Amino acid sequence: MNATVRVEIPTPLRGFVDGQATLDAEGTTVGGVLDALAHRYPALRGHLFAPTGTLRGFVSVFLNQEDIRYREREATPVRSGDVISIVPAIAGGASGPAPSGFSREEMQRYSRHLLLPEVGLHGQQKLREARVLLVGAGGLGSPTATYLAAAGVGRIGLVEFDTVDLSNLQRQILYTTGDVGRPKLDVAAERLRALNPEISVVPHPGPLTRENALGLLKEYDVVVDGTDNFPTRYLVNDAAILTGIPNVYGSIYRFEGQVTVFGARAGPCYRCLYPEPPPPHLVPSCAEAGVLGVLPGIVGLLQAIETLKLLLGVGEPLVGRLVLFDALALRFRELRIRARPDCSLCGPQATQKGLIDYPEFCGVPPPGTAPAPDGITIRPAELAERLRSTDPPLLLDVREPEEWAIARIEGARLIPLDQLARRVDELTAAREIVVYCKMGGRSARAVAQLTELGFRGVRHLEGGIDRWGREVDPTMPRY
Repeated sequence: MNATVRVEIPTPLRGFVDGQATLDAEGTTVGGVLDALAHRYPALRGHLFAPTGTLRGFVSVFLNQEDIRYREREATPVRSGDVISIVPAIAGGASGPAPSGFSREEMQRYSRHLLLPEVGLHGQQKLREARVLLVGAGGLGSPTATYLAAAGVGRIGLVEFDTVDLSNLQRQILYTTGDVGRPKLDVAAERLRALNPEISVVPHPGPLTRENALGLLKEYDVVVDGTDNFPTRYLVNDAAILTGIPNVYGSIYRFEGQVTVFGARAGPCYRCLYPEPPPPHLVPSCAEAGVLGVLPGIVGLLQAIETLKLLLGVGEPLVGRLVLFDALALRFRELRIRARPDCSLCGPQATQKGLIDYPEFCGVPPPGTAPAPDGITIRPAELAERLRSTDPPLLLDVREPEEWAIARIEGARLIPLDQLARRVDELTAAREIVVYCKMGGRSARAVAQLTELGFRGVRHLEGGIDRWGREVDPTMPRY
């Protein structure tokens, strides 16, 4: 009995099946289904079958994601509901005469776009007139900005306040060793203009703030979130909703990434997914937890794809769909996210009508500022003096062994934060304890944990070993 099977048609073959991406066909085997399809669309046959009737060697066929060559080839049986995927070899593009309308240089530069029916001259004109604001020119912003510039997005705005650090170069591909110490904004603008002199790159120095966000976003069609902290992430979201432009969101952590498009006034927005931020220091930054260097490249490219789709008005944008990427498994998953009816920002009864104090909302200092000292911190210079005294404190390092191997303060004891609770007996004899980590987040949690367990005289190093290296021991490797 014949089964009804869905056949996925790749782009190079859609011209032979009236442009359709999927078709239903009947048969008892994979070969029978494809033969029935070729009978319906005769022009397709020569692209699937050799004159002998066997499948072409340059066409791979998968049944439910499994290559039929490792089953029974064309004789592999099918059942109703199965999916056959046709995967022909492709060479990366096609050649042909470039249409008129742009300058000769532009036609040559964008020729591969102009050959795509979904883009063409009209779509390339859309890109030339488009305005995209990138908040952050780091790990995510580097690949996103590079490909948007190469694609011909006419105006690219960059919001950035940081300088190039040697530790950036493992993943931030806009920069080179010779750029260390230079403002990222200057270097990024130079590189993007060198890549494509036809576009305009507009630097916006300094961080995105409550005072400048609405005015900046009103000048653009799409905003791309390449931030690495929660206050700015909520700020980008809120400003995008209030100005009515899409927010292309991406985030990374160690080996995992997330991508979605928060859909302007229609929602859902970032607050629908995360109504409130996590407590300060609960979620480590990449500077503390690390990140696989290529991961922001993958996530940033996905953000670039989504941005171009929005500008061109093609495809299905990731509005309401959250894509999760696991680099270790090389697996993508997709989750559906909904606009919350009770969302304070994009819901029908929204109560938030403007921007708020985001550092206060998230309980952290504004981006680009040092944390205010409190009663449980100790500055690097003061700690250096205490360590030289006759009664120095116990120095506790709560980082991971991999970080300890890179750099450590002489005389410290290593107890990673996740082992602290079960190894706390090792500290009971200490009258004074100073805890440190890389930047201060994990050490603050360690102080809170030890204080709750009854320890007194516990402080943590303000700015962590990173600040210690800058102010006390410049020979120490930084990471």
